[in-house]
Amino acid sequence: MTADPGDERNALVEGLRRRGHVESDRVADALRTVPRHEFVPAGRRSQAYADRPLSIGSGQTVSAPHMVGMMCELLAPDAEDEVLEVGTGCGYHAAVTAELVPDGHVYSVEYDADLADDARETLERLGYADRISVRVGDGRKGWVEHAPFDGVYVTCAVPSVPDALREQLRPGGRIVAPVGKARQTLVVLEKRDGGTFERTDHGGVRFVRIRG
Repeated sequence: MTADPGDERNALVEGLRRRGHVESDRVADALRTVPRHEFVPAGRRSQAYADRPLSIGSGQTVSAPHMVGMMCELLAPDAEDEVLEVGTGCGYHAAVTAELVPDGHVYSVEYDADLADDARETLERLGYADRISVRVGDGRKGWVEHAPFDGVYVTCAVPSVPDALREQLRPGGRIVAPVGKARQTLVVLEKRDGGTFERTDHGGVRFVRIRG
């Protein structure tokens, strides 16, 4: 990492744009704003702006920046949306999403208490405490107290999208999730007014599986 991580962050985002991984100006700006190196373990900070997943401990990873950007583009939240994240991890994806919903809120559920504590501390230190809420629990159950949500995304692979997440999504909203076991597909579910869903698939992916 150079003396100015912002230079590496800008170079990363420009590379993602050239390769077609990020098309939205809003998402590109969010990726430029969030300091990914602050979310990864100290021993891996030299790799923070490589476009690859990194281990964050507890058998978990932070997704590659291109995947975070792609999921944010598929979610396409409005500025005032309230969004549910399943799988806080280190908090990086939540921070990028929070930049996209400056007048809304991100509610994030993490299974691992230690990861949740670390993420909460990092997010508070970086000024996100009033924009991102983190709790420990089974993400498959969502966060019913704050439902309905305008958007939901899942950062770990699920065999199918849990019913609770479907129920807690507002009509007109989207769920973005990697679905599958050994082979996974990035799926978008759009909720219609009658409670039905329209599914689109967006290619093969590889995520750690949901725990619990």
